[in-house]
Amino acid sequence: MKQGIHPEDYRFVVFKDMSNGTTFLTRSAALSKETIKWEDGNEYPLIKLEISNTSHPFFTGQNVLVDTAGRIDKFKKKYAKK
Repeated sequence: MKQGIHPEDYRFVVFKDMSNGTTFLTRSAALSKETIKWEDGNEYPLIKLEISNTSHPFFTGQNVLVDTAGRIDKFKKKYAKK
C-alpha cells in the first residue's frame, strides 16, 4: 500500500439501505450531514444507500425489480443543463 494516500479520519458511520430499511455500523471516511441514533444510544453520521448486499438480487438469490428508472431520473436531474 502506498503511504500518504489514504484518509486518516475514519470514524463510525451508520449505513442504511433505503430499499428495505436494513442498517449497519462500520468505519468510513464518507461525509454526511444527517445523523441517526444507533442501538448503543450514540449518534452517528448516516449514509443512505439505494441498494446493499441485503437487497441486491445477486446476494439474496431472488429476482427483485430494482428501480433503475428512479436512478436515471435522478442522474438527468443532477446533470441537466441550467
